[in-house]
Amino acid sequence: MPSLVEQQRWRKAKEGLCPGSGFLSTQSDCGMAAVWQQVLAVDARYNAYRTPTFPQFRTQYIRRRSQLLRENAKCGFEPGLRRQYLKLRSQLLALRYGPLSEQSSFRASSVRSSRTTLDRMEDFEEDPRAQGARGHRRSVSRGSYQLQAQMNRAVYDERPPGSLVPTSVAEASRAMAGDTTLSENYAFAGMHHIFDQHVDSAVPRLQFANDDKHLLACCSLDGTLSIMTLSPPPPSVKLTLKGHGGPVTDFAWSLSNDIIVSTSLDGTLRIWNTEDGRCIREVRDPESSELLCCTFQPMNNNLTVVGNSKHHLQVVNISTGKKVKGGSSKLTGRVLSLSFDAPGRILWAGDDRGSIFSFLFDMATGKLTKAKRLVVSEGSSICSISARSWISREARDPSLLVNACVNKLLLYRVVDNEGTLQLKRSFPIQHGSQHVHSIFCPLMSFRQGACVVTGSEDTCVYFFDVERNAKAIVNKLQGHGGPVLDVSFNCDESLLASADSTGMVIIWRREQK
Repeated sequence: MPSLVEQQRWRKAKEGLCPGSGFLSTQSDCGMAAVWQQVLAVDARYNAYRTPTFPQFRTQYIRRRSQLLRENAKCGFEPGLRRQYLKLRSQLLALRYGPLSEQSSFRASSVRSSRTTLDRMEDFEEDPRAQGARGHRRSVSRGSYQLQAQMNRAVYDERPPGSLVPTSVAEASRAMAGDTTLSENYAFAGMHHIFDQHVDSAVPRLQFANDDKHLLACCSLDGTLSIMTLSPPPPSVKLTLKGHGGPVTDFAWSLSNDIIVSTSLDGTLRIWNTEDGRCIREVRDPESSELLCCTFQPMNNNLTVVGNSKHHLQVVNISTGKKVKGGSSKLTGRVLSLSFDAPGRILWAGDDRGSIFSFLFDMATGKLTKAKRLVVSEGSSICSISARSWISREARDPSLLVNACVNKLLLYRVVDNEGTLQLKRSFPIQHGSQHVHSIFCPLMSFRQGACVVTGSEDTCVYFFDVERNAKAIVNKLQGHGGPVLDVSFNCDESLLASADSTGMVIIWRREQK
């Protein structure tokens, strides 16, 4: 029989007055943080059953619940008591609304895991070979997704290729999102900062570092790269990477952000130390051709794929500087864009003749096997390719986002394990000649819809909702003085960076609610 003090604590806990918080630092507080996250996850799962005719109330309830859990984080309840409260609350909700499936997943659920990109977590589950991959590896917390990935695959295997597979967290996602629109999610208050160190020379690529809010890099046709930091203020250029003898066309961060690889029209691939800016290695193209694009193999950052102006694709071991045997192929034109799927099993490459090729990548040997070819538009350059396994939390829908100089942004569905593409829909933008790029928004959190962002030759940045049939534009940013060539979000989507043909880089700040 619990004591009077314990009964009072439980009663207060039921009223949501003194739960644990995720922002405390001691070992005891960390346990409280975990329970607090699980309590909110339980509430979110059942929220769809509350007042079915009044969705506004459900939204207000879950937001207020989250606010109380945060505000009363330091009341000092022991983690053991909080876990008892969580068990009782789960039982009471089950009695009130009926039991939900996957009760065992409550313990593993967390708010943080719900905002994690699902691509990599699922792919670690699906590909045991990735566990032994060499090179730089991102440390991924599998958390609540471990059970979810198994259940998703069980459903996925029973459906035809390319079909949608609803996730069991869809109800929780909708409950947390309420009536919030993508326009509200992607409202920006204005410019946070402008970098102009590459003025008068186009900045073709820029990218935030992996899982980082404040570190980003860009390359320029003036032959240099810049690593910039936004914190501590004021924003500044941390390093300038010099060494290329010609315009820099592309670059990529390693997963651990300790190195950058870059390609240039001078025919070299360079590997840079991001701490001090040193060039660690220079690899010359054996054909002395211009190098136009590069990307890391996502499960083995010792391997980089490079595309050149003589139509060749080549896998390079950056530790040795040597080409990988069997890791080369030829396209129909100059190789302009590259993208792997998340587990690194399929590589897509686009050329300046309008074709997208898919290749099967052998994880053990680095060998490339040509699989499929799609002609998007004869003679139109494929400037940008981005792959995503999940469009949103609502369903698994492997997709490819493509810029192809046809005055449209193209979204393709990946329909099989060989990378075959099927056009899903398109969005009108001004894009006829420049090398314009686009991205999927990195987070799949508690919201409705799914968003992509693209540059445009009309000097604007466009946000499109890929699930909205009419009026797909959800935001438009204006401020550049030339065609916008590339865009990049930081890891929590609080900042967006865009670069243009005049050398200007603008950092846009999300509007604070």
